Amino acid sequence: MLEIRNSSGLNGSLTVPGDKSISHRSVMLGAIAEGDTVVRGFLKSADCLSTIRCFRKLGVRIEEKENDSDAGGEKNEPLLVIHGAGLRGLRDPGNEILDAGNSGTTVRLLSGILAGQNFVSHITGDSSLRSRPMGRIITPLEYMGVMAASDLGNNCVPLSIFGGKPRGIHYVSRIASAQVKSCVLLAGLYADEPTFYTEPSLSRNHTELMLSAFGGNLKVRKKADEDSVTTILYPGVVLKGQNITVPGDISSAAYFLAAGLLVPGSRVTLKNVGINETRDGILRVIRAMGGDLTVSNIRIEGREPVADLTVSYSELHGTEIGGSLIPTLIDEIPVIAVMAACADGVTVIRDAAELKVKETNRLTAIAEGLSRMGIDVTETGDGMIISGGRMKGATIDPNGDHRIAMAFSIAGLVSRGTTIITDEGCVDVSYPDFYDDLDSLR
Repeated sequence: MLEIRNSSGLNGSLTVPGDKSISHRSVMLGAIAEGDTVVRGFLKSADCLSTIRCFRKLGVRIEEKENDSDAGGEKNEPLLVIHGAGLRGLRDPGNEILDAGNSGTTVRLLSGILAGQNFVSHITGDSSLRSRPMGRIITPLEYMGVMAASDLGNNCVPLSIFGGKPRGIHYVSRIASAQVKSCVLLAGLYADEPTFYTEPSLSRNHTELMLSAFGGNLKVRKKADEDSVTTILYPGVVLKGQNITVPGDISSAAYFLAAGLLVPGSRVTLKNVGINETRDGILRVIRAMGGDLTVSNIRIEGREPVADLTVSYSELHGTEIGGSLIPTLIDEIPVIAVMAACADGVTVIRDAAELKVKETNRLTAIAEGLSRMGIDVTETGDGMIISGGRMKGATIDPNGDHRIAMAFSIAGLVSRGTTIITDEGCVDVSYPDFYDDLDSLR
């Protein structure tokens, strides 16, 4: 249980931990590449460590080392070294079950890789993960000729993946989901024909960028007058190990961006943050709400754009958030809702039904939490309507959801009285040092 009180100005700079999505993918692609992959800035969170454990059970040797500067970067900087097994070099885990913990990314992407192996794999997870929908990957894998079975028949983990020879397909997804897209593309590496994946709008493209860096052959097609995007993966390549620098996670930076904007007298700089266009929606929202934001030192590292972000206290106003913007900020909506609660006027969030199937039903969790803090909020079928006001302290149970815990911790900084987060340890899933970093700015 953690108590948070109203804060005076936050000042200083932070380098937030490495991007969770990119950290997962660095291990996965490094594992099926030829040769070694060296990763700097890997996020050692519970979710990413679950990915490492799964691949170790599949026979991949993964080491933590200190940099001697031969691979670039700072001397004595921790490195993750993945000794690649090649596309078909993973080892049959036998009776060992692959435990993904709380990580939906691990399950969905790993399933695509396991679809191309010559053995049967079994994947499970914790109680939260066992309630999250996996039918969205089971269906395309079955179209590809791979048997992927929900052991309990409820389209959730535990899953059994009967590996074999996937076939190239054209899959049209109704949702913009980077995890589903990545599952299909990774399975397509093992097909004889190209795999086409069409989504209603472009979701996170970290898999495509990293696959290309490893030697994958992909093309992206988009018609000028349509939102839908088709990604084509051509099989028959050999992936080669790479040196990877993981940028700071914009989803982690989001909490400090919000804090800097909301706490009077604040000025906060976040260094080395990934600003991939499929992830930068919160920056667009900050500008739309009138926030004081400066983006500087823009550069490319490992095919990913990176920058320093500086925010200062601002009087925000309401805005509308929906459509193709949603996939670019889906994980940031909890803290965006806190920004909206402090803004002048009304903020409307729509097209965000995907939040219902995260670690919790985040739409309900956000609405209930803000209501408890005295904010006028109406939950809708795919979003919410928030009228800005003055928040009061409350007790918030995040129900194990790291993003709810962190978002309402920021709310506590600008609320009257004391805010209590009852399960602050759940932030370990994505940001183990969150509260230490927050204290460093106070």
